[in-house]
Amino acid sequence: MSVHRRIGIILGGGVALALYASSAGAHVKWFAPYIVGAEPQPVSGVLANPWFWSGVILVTVFFVATRLAEISALGASAHDVIDRATAPLWLRLDDYVRATVAAFFIAIFSVGGVYLTPDLKTPAEWVSWLQLLIAVYIFFRATMPLAGIGIITLWLLALRDYDIFHLFDYLALGLGVAAYLIMEPSRNEALRSHRFEALRWGLAVALMWSSLEKFAYPIWFYPLVEEKPFLTFGLPRDVFIPMAGVAEFTMGFGLLWTPLIRRLSAIALLVIFTAAVWPFGRIDLIGHGLIMAILVAVACDRCRKTRFLPSLKAHIPAIPGGIAMALVLFAVAYWGLHGMFYGAEYSAQAAGERATHSFDPDHPHGLRAEDSMGALPTKQ
Repeated sequence: MSVHRRIGIILGGGVALALYASSAGAHVKWFAPYIVGAEPQPVSGVLANPWFWSGVILVTVFFVATRLAEISALGASAHDVIDRATAPLWLRLDDYVRATVAAFFIAIFSVGGVYLTPDLKTPAEWVSWLQLLIAVYIFFRATMPLAGIGIITLWLLALRDYDIFHLFDYLALGLGVAAYLIMEPSRNEALRSHRFEALRWGLAVALMWSSLEKFAYPIWFYPLVEEKPFLTFGLPRDVFIPMAGVAEFTMGFGLLWTPLIRRLSAIALLVIFTAAVWPFGRIDLIGHGLIMAILVAVACDRCRKTRFLPSLKAHIPAIPGGIAMALVLFAVAYWGLHGMFYGAEYSAQAAGERATHSFDPDHPHGLRAEDSMGALPTKQ
């Protein structure tokens, strides 16, 4: 078997794995009813699901195979193939990141009435203009740090209208982008060298956190699956949703591992989010535009070093161990913080407070009540 054919099998395996999670590319809070304060499925229920473990095993096998290839001569060949394909962007990667981040903020300015993402609605018109100002600041290196501070400020402003647990979905990614914008124009090369790493870590943590919704609230995804059954590739919804969650979590985890694993994870995730644009439309494209731009940057990144725990990640057994530890850490944080904020009072009031994502000045959260479209968490 030729080297190029083997590389094709590795890349094809990553893409095939990504197809398990193609519907996960659509953020459920943009398209289906949800109640942040509702009682989540217990962790024991997740662990008792055989399809959860099937997904974990499949991804672990793929990661192990990729790592084995990476430490062989095939690994260098795989990197060379990706390097050649991404060379034009790599030569101007900072320009690409700045342009796409600015384009994202111009897009959400055009949509209007949102903080940073489609489900964080606001009636304040000045918020949209602030986001346009952030886009303008990005085009000048001297003002890029102000754009980063502006992103953090918008997240803090959203705390006035939304529960902090809801906003955790967007914290890591926002911090990662803000850190990049602050570090990129820095004259301190030691600090500046971490700018792409900040983007990658912010995205990885954001993906792993948001993927837990598929385990905690699989019922949120039922309307999407029922409306667009082709997304499951013929699998039953209760098989597909946990496996999609595993794929999203583990590929987010893969962004933090060794160079070839993180590049292939980025490519696979890019397939997921690109595939979601066709069935879910331009709102999905705008909402995930920033994520897709960062995934392209990760795939282009030619850094062959592993800065965080390199001696640990070099060993094959660390892959299943790392996935297990990440699952435990994020599950404890997600279920623990949810219980801390909402406690045992998973109230009927939260279950009854349903709303669309359109503004209504008479609603306490600025939303028009209408059961069929969505729901907003009760502000605590």
